[in-house]
Amino acid sequence: MTQAMIRSENLVKSFGEVRALEGLDLEVAPGVIYGFLGPNGAGKTTTLRVLSGLARADRGSAFIDGLPVRMHDRHQLSNIGVLPEEPAFYGWMTPIQYLRDFAAPLYSIDIEEAGSRASEILDVVGLAYAASRRIQGFSRGMRQRLGLAQALIHEPQVLLLDEPVSALDPAGRKEVLELIDGLRGRTTVLLSTHILADVERICDVVGIIDQGRMVIEDKRDRLLNRYARPLIEVEAEGDIEGWAESVRRLPIVEHVDLLPNLVRLQVSQVETAQGELLRSLAQDSVRVRRFELIRPSLEDVFLQLTQSPDSVR
Repeated sequence: MTQAMIRSENLVKSFGEVRALEGLDLEVAPGVIYGFLGPNGAGKTTTLRVLSGLARADRGSAFIDGLPVRMHDRHQLSNIGVLPEEPAFYGWMTPIQYLRDFAAPLYSIDIEEAGSRASEILDVVGLAYAASRRIQGFSRGMRQRLGLAQALIHEPQVLLLDEPVSALDPAGRKEVLELIDGLRGRTTVLLSTHILADVERICDVVGIIDQGRMVIEDKRDRLLNRYARPLIEVEAEGDIEGWAESVRRLPIVEHVDLLPNLVRLQVSQVETAQGELLRSLAQDSVRVRRFELIRPSLEDVFLQLTQSPDSVR
């Protein structure tokens, strides 16, 4: 059996009367891109801080590559790259100076290799054009890219990324996600984010936590197949509120969301539901613009599991 690259057992962490982690168990296999999801305050950032050795758990254990995580252990930290949600830098430095003269020596990278590696990684994260500009004038998105470059400078086996693309525009987010996607199989990535579409796009495994506990952990596709409920969207001309209220009582309809001129229905028995709903629309003389079966997304699963955690127990 393959040893987990990242693992936690019964992690508990409190800040005064606030319990951030409540017995968290987590396991990430080598080379996997793991999407770490949860509502605000669920404990994602606290988990990453414990795993990176920047915080100490009150109880429980954390392991990287089979070894217990110890705070401020330089040898162990050389195996981990960390990108906090809001990375901080010396504003008077340039990116090339920061990576070559500050970040690289922390990992005992010699000066010649540090210079070439800094240039390469700035090119990879799309900052080569700004390599000689002062960091203090950087946008938040540029700082995020530089933070990712810092996390990668020593070619770590494990990357802990806290909201790595939240500050980027769509084009920048696409580029950084492609970079992370390219690390699959070479680096183990734990990616904490609230952008569910990004997780659905690149992550192999998904873990959802709520109130400091793991709600569910599974392969992305298996999670979607198991928990994603079929959805049907009906768009019509004029008011369809009356029709929506009438079909709400059908046994095959589990949930109804009503928007202006649009009804979104969560159903069971998809084929039967399609037939019944189409007949009902015809009987009510609803002028339909669109009738579409929607592939459920990870967002639908996320909302279902975090709003109704008992459904997975």
